[in-house]
This record gives sequence, C-alpha cells and structure tokens, in this order.
Amino acid sequence: MPFLGPKMTSRLSSMFYTVEVGDTKFTILKRYQNLKPIGSGAQGIVCAAFDTVTQQNVAIKKLSRPFQNVTHAKRAYREFKLMKLVNHKNIIGLLNAFTPQKTLEEFQDVYLVMELMDANLCQVIQMDLDHERMSYLLYQMLCGIKHLHSAGIIHRDLKPSNIVVKSDCTLKILDFGLARTAGTTFMMTPYVVTRYYRAPEVILGMGYKENVDIWSVGCIMGEMIRGGVLFPGTDHIDQWNKIIEQLGTPSQDFMKRLQPTVRNYVENRPAYPGYSFERLFPDVLFPSDSSEHNKLKATEMLQYQTHSLQRLNGEAVTLVLDWTADDQAIRVQIP
Repeated sequence: MPFLGPKMTSRLSSMFYTVEVGDTKFTILKRYQNLKPIGSGAQGIVCAAFDTVTQQNVAIKKLSRPFQNVTHAKRAYREFKLMKLVNHKNIIGLLNAFTPQKTLEEFQDVYLVMELMDANLCQVIQMDLDHERMSYLLYQMLCGIKHLHSAGIIHRDLKPSNIVVKSDCTLKILDFGLARTAGTTFMMTPYVVTRYYRAPEVILGMGYKENVDIWSVGCIMGEMIRGGVLFPGTDHIDQWNKIIEQLGTPSQDFMKRLQPTVRNYVENRPAYPGYSFERLFPDVLFPSDSSEHNKLKATEMLQYQTHSLQRLNGEAVTLVLDWTADDQAIRVQIP
C-alpha cells in the first residue's frame, strides 16, 4: 500500500539526494548538506551536517537495519518515541525524522536529526577538568536521569559515549535504544548496559529498577575523577570480581536475594574487605584549590598519559569548556 499518491511521491523524490559516507549510503533531505562522519556503533552511524533551513549544525543518525528483526525494530521504536516525547534540557531532543522510501513495501531506513554537540564524555574525561566543572557536568547528568525516572523510564545503557557536551559545558544524554518503562509486570532483560557500567543486579540476573542507572552514573563519576574505568572487567564474571575486589564482598542480606545457583557461586568466591575510600580516590585527585587543576589531574593516575580530543573527520579543533564569563576556560588544542 503506498504512503502517498503518484504526484506527491514524485515531488518527494526531488527533495532527497544520496551521498556515500564511508561504506554507508545516506539518502537524505536536500536541506542537510556537508555531511561528515562523527561516530558509529551497533545502532547506526552518525554524521554532522548543516541544516540550510534553520542555518544550524545538526547530527543525523541513520539507524542500522532497524527492521531486520524484532529486537532491532523495538530499539528503533523506543529511541524514536522517547526522543520525541521527552522534553528536558539535559536530554537530547529530536529535531526531525524522515525516511526516503515512499511505500510500506520499500520502507527500511530511518533517519533521526538531533542537535549537534561538541564532544562525548569519553573525550571530556581525558581533559584537565577542575572540580567545579566536573560537579556541574554530574549535576546535569543527574537532572536528566531524574527527569527520565520521574516519567517511569529507565535508560539502561548509560556510559560516557552516550553522554555529550557542548563547549559551554551543557550536557545531554542520548541513545535510548535500550530504554524502557520501569514496569514490574515483566522480566527485565538481563543483558543491558555496557559491561563496565553494569550494576550488580544486572550482572547477577536479579530484578532491577531505576537504580541500575544510578550505579552507572556512579561509575562514570569515578571515571571522571580518576581518569580511568573503575571496573574494567573482561567478561561478566570478571566484571563481578572487579567490583567485589574494590568494594568488598556483599552482605548476607544481599546474598539472600540471589538465585540459588548464582548465590552458590558468589558465596564460594574469596571474601574481599574492599578498598578504603582513600585508596580508591586519593587526596591527589581532590586539590584544595580548584585552580590547581592544571597541575593535579586524574590522568596522573595513568602514568601521565596524555590524550587528544579529536574529531573523527581529522579537523583541528579547540574545545573550550567555559560555563561562566569569569571562569578561566579550559582549552585543548588539537594539532
């Protein structure tokens, strides 16, 4: 069954053009020009573009084969629906959505147009952030999560690459392909959240609610302070081991909530007292004067490794995190 009549179909065809972006073909509205790839993942590929109608830079995400199976279709539907309905300054908003196909039989591509941000949190973590800016970023992260939870939505895949910032320190949460409502009448999918940020309830196959997002935020916060992943597990078993080695073996009350086979495994692991807060976050990471951030930084914990903040298109950029007129801006110059 056609979406539109022949005349309208012909008119719409003239509104699109096709361009190759790496190995991916983008067929998009002519209003979007100068496409440049900025990211990719299991859900699709993202390009920066210029909107000639609004005269603004935007990000265009082409969902990767959204209808190849039920799982992909659900993720595409969730992302589209939540981006359209959720309205909060710390949640990425949907500016436009379209498909170049003209009939239901042809329908296979979905493009989502969003605000273009300057970097993701993976890149920002490597910068010399003072604690004022770090606190402001975390505050915005929690504001966005609180808004989602108040609407009964669990993100379920919070990680630095799903959190983006602008040069004025504005932060937004994105990627809602795994998000779902916090109902209690169904089994929650156990394999959610990128491993490093996965809560114990998820790792051990327990029921979970909004608290899995709070655990992820805590992991991200620790990573921002230390400059490295808190629990870098190689698989789900090693992930659990990394957690208890640092935080200690859980209490018996926690053990009682586990399924018998899982409880047997957990109880037979060596008992760990856990690290003290001082060992996890030594004083060197908390300078008394925030102006010392140029001298004391989290990356010193990582053998003074330095990392560049670099766009995928290879262009030289300067990212300035400057959220007050009087504050000294943090600049990272890319050669």
